[in-house]
Amino acid sequence: MDDPQVKPVVVLAGQGAVIDAALRIALVTLLVVACYKILQPFTGILLWSLVLAVIIYPLHVRLTARLGNRMSAVLIGVVSAAFLLVPVGIAATSLSQSLYGLVTGMSHETILLPPLPPGVEKLPLIGPRLVRGWLSISNNMPDFLANNAVELREAAVWLGGFAGGLAGDALSFVGGLVVAAIMVAHAPAGIRVSHDVFARVTSSDDRGARLVTLTAKTIRGVGQGVVGVAVIQALLIGIGLFAMGIPFAGALTLILILIGVVQLPALIVTLPAMIYVFYTSQTTPAVIFAVYITIVGFSDSMLKPLLLGRGLEVPMPIILIGVIGGMIADGLVGLFIGPVILGVGYVLFMEWLRPRPEPSTGALAP
Repeated sequence: MDDPQVKPVVVLAGQGAVIDAALRIALVTLLVVACYKILQPFTGILLWSLVLAVIIYPLHVRLTARLGNRMSAVLIGVVSAAFLLVPVGIAATSLSQSLYGLVTGMSHETILLPPLPPGVEKLPLIGPRLVRGWLSISNNMPDFLANNAVELREAAVWLGGFAGGLAGDALSFVGGLVVAAIMVAHAPAGIRVSHDVFARVTSSDDRGARLVTLTAKTIRGVGQGVVGVAVIQALLIGIGLFAMGIPFAGALTLILILIGVVQLPALIVTLPAMIYVFYTSQTTPAVIFAVYITIVGFSDSMLKPLLLGRGLEVPMPIILIGVIGGMIADGLVGLFIGPVILGVGYVLFMEWLRPRPEPSTGALAP
């Protein structure tokens, strides 16, 4: 016969196991939350550094054979800073100065509109209206500022915050490159950890290795083929804008990066710039500028097959959402890491939806 005292002992043992499991989950949750709070201020720069590290890792592997692991990482960090941060810093500084000057002028009511370039009144449809409106505001600037004080104050606050954030974004670029150089120097350990994590999640070494490879290819594909091409093209066009002294050249360069990432034609910015140069400069410099801008504007058709072909296809809506969401969340740095991170998430999600291969006959299922 069954002993009646056995069941209560079994029940108590089961309750003890549940309590132990609950305590373990609570402790793990507490540890995860504490680690997240500590790492939260560095999330943006860590993601940006990780993206850069994955993109430049193949170059690091080639240089390591000749220079060694440490010297290769140092060289990559220094050269990347020189070729990337200098033009980005110039564009960000120019935009910050323009915005600060505009904010200061609105705050002290000392804004003076510059005269319009000669020949603007000859523009079809909008020329005469633009001249009349410009002269009306310029001749009655105090009244215009007084009638629109609330709207201008709100705009000044937003522009001031945006301009101040550009300095922090430039520092994030510097820090991201430094951390990325450190990451590539310790890349083998990072690859092993990534493989172990994916293998643990999927309960399969083969599937874990495939996800690691898939993630790296997606980061390089989106980072080089979409963001990289947009940055290269925008910086080349920006050189021409600064050389011709076009107002707000820094802001236009940033806009070119944005429209390049979302796969819009650079003609949206370059065509008005060419019209402005033809109306304000002599014929020879204007023609040279137009030829240069046209050639650079079509450079993406040559760069994309070289860089985008190395990665995987990601739908354009995913890229667009990543650009907008990343820029809202992390400013200028988010503009670059947003589409990459969202593209990786999309590719991994689609890979997760695929059915797992059936284990072979006689093999043990994981």
